[in-house]
This record gives sequence, C-alpha cells and structure tokens, in this order.
Amino acid sequence: MSLRSRFALACAGVFLAVGTLVVAALYFLVRSNLQYRADFVTPRWFQVNGRAVPRFDSGYEYARAVAMQVHDLYRQATLNSVINVGALIVLVASLGAFGLGWAAAGWVVRPVRSVTATARRVAQSHDLGERIDYRGSGDELGELAGIFDTMLERLGRSFDGQRRFVANASHELRTPLTINRTLVDVAVRRPDATDDVRRLGESLLLVNARHERLIDGLLALVEGERAGLDRRPFDLCDVAEHVLDQAAAEAEAGEVMIHSLLDPAPTAGEAVLVERLVQNLVENAIRHNHPKGEVWVTTRHRMDRVEVIVANTGLPVPPYEIETIFEPFRRLHGDRLRSDRGSGLGLSIVRVIAEGHGGTVTAVPRPEGGLTVTVELPAVDPPM
Repeated sequence: MSLRSRFALACAGVFLAVGTLVVAALYFLVRSNLQYRADFVTPRWFQVNGRAVPRFDSGYEYARAVAMQVHDLYRQATLNSVINVGALIVLVASLGAFGLGWAAAGWVVRPVRSVTATARRVAQSHDLGERIDYRGSGDELGELAGIFDTMLERLGRSFDGQRRFVANASHELRTPLTINRTLVDVAVRRPDATDDVRRLGESLLLVNARHERLIDGLLALVEGERAGLDRRPFDLCDVAEHVLDQAAAEAEAGEVMIHSLLDPAPTAGEAVLVERLVQNLVENAIRHNHPKGEVWVTTRHRMDRVEVIVANTGLPVPPYEIETIFEPFRRLHGDRLRSDRGSGLGLSIVRVIAEGHGGTVTAVPRPEGGLTVTVELPAVDPPM
C-alpha cells in the first residue's frame, strides 16, 4: 500500500473512531435524560410526607399507563434515531475524511515524487550530474533533498575521479607495454637468437598481449560507464556482421562453427561501443567452447526493442553462477589464470555498455552446455 493510501486510511480511521465515540457518548446522554423518573409522572400534591399516596382512581391509573407507554416508545425511537442517523453521518464523514486525506497526502508527497523521479532517472541513466534542487521551505523533506543532492555530488566526484584514474593509468601503461612488445619481437626475430630466447620471447609476448587486452578492457569499461553517450542511429545487424567477419579466423582456428541469422535491428547510440559489446559476446562464445563446437548469433527487432542473441556450446553452467560471470575478473570453472580466454572483463563490459544505452543483458544456461546471452537495446525508426 502506498504512503498516500495509508495516510488517507489513517485520516478516515481516526475520524471513524472519534465519530463513533461521539455517537456513543450522545447515545448514553440521551438515554440517561430520557430515563423514567417517578416525580415526572406522580404529581407532588398526591404525596404526603415525601411518600406517594397509593390511592388513585381508575382514570388516573389509565392516564399514567398511557403516559408510560408513550414515554417508552418515544425513548426507544429517539435512541434508534441517534444510533442510525449518527452511524450514517459518521460513515459518510469518514468517506469524506478519506477523500480529504487522499488530497492532502497528494499535496504533501508531491515533493517526494520529485525526489523519487530524480533518483529513478539517475539509476537508469547513470547521470550523477542531475540534482533534485528542491525549492521548498526548510522542512524535513527539504533537508532530505539537500542530503540526497550532496550524496549525488560526492558520488559524481568519486566516479569521475575513478574513471580519470583508470583512463590515465591505462594510457600510461599502454606505452611501456607497446615498447616491451616491440623490443621482445625484435629480440625474437634476430638471426642469432637461440631457441631458449625465442621461447622466452614468445612467453613474454603472450603475457604482454594479455596485459594489453586487460588495459583495452579497462578503457572500454570506463568508456561504457560514462554518461552522455552520443545517440546516433545504426543497425545492429551491420555491427554483428562486421564482428563475425573479424572473428572468422579465431573460430576456424578453434574448430568452432558459427551460425548467424541477422535481421535488421535499428537502434541508436555509439556504434563503436556496441561493436565492442557484440565482439565480447562472440569472442566469449568461441573461447569458452570446445572443438567441433557451435555458436549461434541472431539479431532481430521486437516491438520497441532490438536484440542480439549469442548462444554457444560448451561446459555446463550452473544457474547460481550466472550473476558471477558479469562481475569483473570473475570466470567460470576456476580458469582465472588462463590468458588465452581474455582478461575476465568481457561480460562486465557487455553489461556496462548495454545499461549505458538504456538496455539490459541476461544470460541463461543451455541444457546441453554453454550459455545463451541476450542483449536488448531500445529500437529506433530506421533512417529513410
């Protein structure tokens, strides 16, 4: 039940309780005042020494009996009216109190809706630069809005500092890695290089390549988390086709068969980042596979969403580990040290890029082994 409904019900409940007490008090007051009193029926001049004279004629006794009967009827009718009319008034007034409470609660919680809407936009768009900017009196809600704005500002500075650090560190590390790769490659290709030098050089080149992939992944992660992406229309089908052309050699080397069903899927965003998203999905599907395995890549347009679906054969994936694979540097089956399968950032980059474009990513284990990963992005009208 919403806060507004609870407030309205509370108003109606309080009025119902108070109205019931008032009607009950009125009922007992009327009942007490209409109670039978002997001095109202027996005249004082028929009393001697404070005692009623028991000798009356039959006419007086008849009139007295009629008066008592009328008194009882009047008393009962009055008490019934108090109960019935009072209950009706209390019920109608309680409904009115509910309506007034509903209207008053709407006026009271209107600023709360502004806070909620701002928080929802920040959560969906990752734009920590937005503020509530509540311009009310210095009440509790204004204090809460101010605290929320301060928290957003601190979070924004923290995330910006983290992104700048990762981006600067990645750029600074890329230069020495490039130099190391060049030096090792030159040393390996020298005519007088021994077999031990060549084997050592090849090992160093593999380690260097893994570090370069890690840096590229960190840069892509930072790029996907930043707000304010350029929204340019493109077709997800063209991106997937380009990625599959680039992955053909790796699939052939791994003896993996790729099947594709690419239907038009117009969307908008940064095509370079979405290309990295599809590339990570396809590379994971190829590398986390087995010889003679298969990969299925599908793009399609469904109502207001477009989808890219990548499924593959491979080892069975427990359902409880699905969420784990989207965390940075987390892998399945304990192969954290396998450098030939990437840096462990593939699916975390996929999730960040998808959410940065207003989309979602889900993974479902295949009964035969492997995964089916589905990425949904907002659809746009194709350019004319």
